[in-house]
Amino acid sequence: MPGAGATRARYRRILRFAGWNLAVTWWYELFLPRIGLARVAERTRATRMTRVAQRFHVLAVELGGLMIKVGQFMSSRLDVLPPEITSELEGLQDEVPPVPFPAIRALAEAELGVPLERAFAAIDEVPVAAASLGQAHRARLAELDAEETGLHGVVLKVQRPGIDEIVDVDLAALRKVGGWLSRVRLVSDRVDMPALVEEFAATSMEEIDYLHEATSAERFAADFAGDARVAVPAVVWERTTRRVLTLEDVTAIKITDAAALREAGIDPAEVAPVFATVMFDQLFGTGFFHADPHPGNIFVTPAADGALGRPWKLTFIDFGMMGEVSAGTRSGLRKLLIAAASRDGKGLVDAIREVGVLVPSTDTRELEQAMVALFARFGGMGFAELREVDPREFRDFAVQFGDVVRSLPFQLPENFLLIIRAMSLTSGVCSALDPDFNVWDSIEPYAAQLIRDESGNVVTDLGKQALEVAGVAWRLPKRVDAVLTRIEDGQVSVQNPHLERRVARLERTARRLLAAVLFAALLIAGAVLRADAVVFGTVLMIGSIIPLLFALFGGGRGR
Repeated sequence: MPGAGATRARYRRILRFAGWNLAVTWWYELFLPRIGLARVAERTRATRMTRVAQRFHVLAVELGGLMIKVGQFMSSRLDVLPPEITSELEGLQDEVPPVPFPAIRALAEAELGVPLERAFAAIDEVPVAAASLGQAHRARLAELDAEETGLHGVVLKVQRPGIDEIVDVDLAALRKVGGWLSRVRLVSDRVDMPALVEEFAATSMEEIDYLHEATSAERFAADFAGDARVAVPAVVWERTTRRVLTLEDVTAIKITDAAALREAGIDPAEVAPVFATVMFDQLFGTGFFHADPHPGNIFVTPAADGALGRPWKLTFIDFGMMGEVSAGTRSGLRKLLIAAASRDGKGLVDAIREVGVLVPSTDTRELEQAMVALFARFGGMGFAELREVDPREFRDFAVQFGDVVRSLPFQLPENFLLIIRAMSLTSGVCSALDPDFNVWDSIEPYAAQLIRDESGNVVTDLGKQALEVAGVAWRLPKRVDAVLTRIEDGQVSVQNPHLERRVARLERTARRLLAAVLFAALLIAGAVLRADAVVFGTVLMIGSIIPLLFALFGGGRGR
């Protein structure tokens, strides 16, 4: 457990790093251009950004804790950060040495309340994985627990001792840096830094709460219950606390281990589209998604001998970082996916606006033009085909497109960082499985299904609207008659002798107007419904003739 002196030193080191690099950025990006030396800043920008990213990489590996998570988030921020930074941090992993087993034993026994020898029949002191927030050891359940759960091999996940204090220090430093950045107009116009830090903080606190992770694992398993494509490890609740998590050992073939997959008779190229579709199902379907699907968190598990159906399944582990998409955002994401599948640049920008990524008042004409050009030139290409494109052409387009994107006032809806991270990792895993993987091949059939689903919703909505209009049209003449009755009964005083004739004329006009609206509603609803329900749709279309005739010829007398 770190002492007070160590935590203060850690806090100061993070702030020194951030303060120095912010000062350098201010000097080059704000001060030099004001005195006519903008070319100096432009000429050195790429080198400076690369050095900043390299220094942060070293800092993150040395400090561990949340700094590695910060670097991983930064690597996915292609919309805000320059490529020199995102590419340098792309490979940042939990490169930390393991905690000695005696310290792990002491924490686990304090949490479980029993010696490890009583809780487990055996435990491997060499960790199977060591990360910045915790580490995992293989173990075998004691006989009674094995009988009750039906499990034998498990993985014991234990937090790093003192990680709570480290997380508190890191979040305090990040809040301070976020406050600094919120005073820089260049940053505050683009993103709400304090809100961004708080979202990161909430995600981090959930990640070090193993009870929350266990609950997320069971919710994820329920979402895919009965789905032959997906498997999830069972939770051993009797051996789980906030800082200790015991799960079924589901270790299998790492998803990107192509050689092992082929040896098991599994074609890696067949795994890629299934993995992509499973991730789409989470983001656009259930709305509860795995936000950290890197290769170490997904196994390909061959089916047991004699098993029917698919010869393998995808097994997800590590549910500490999960995201949830609101219904409104999910609707916008569906439209975004449909627009991408149909190569609709304007539709894509409209969907981005609906998701809430763009400020509503944004002028998006340049972005629409860039999206149209993007689809026209590169739409439909797989990763292998993109590698054949002339690097100069690709670089020129990337610079132009990047300038347009970075000039727009983006904002980040809740959980959107996790969505970006999930999709970025999904793309990377799929391209590693199959260099010729074409994301459009996975998007198009999925988008087609979404279109069919949306069409069904449109039909339902039109039917409801037609019934509502019919109801209004049916009730309104009666309401007009009631008004006339009140006038005739003297309940409404009439001072103008011409008012009765005007009311009668208003009644006839209202009837004809409602008849016209009812005609249009019945005709449109019938035309749409006829594709799925021929008889009912035809009846609605024929029935629309009656209000049409009334609208054209009714109410002609008595004018």
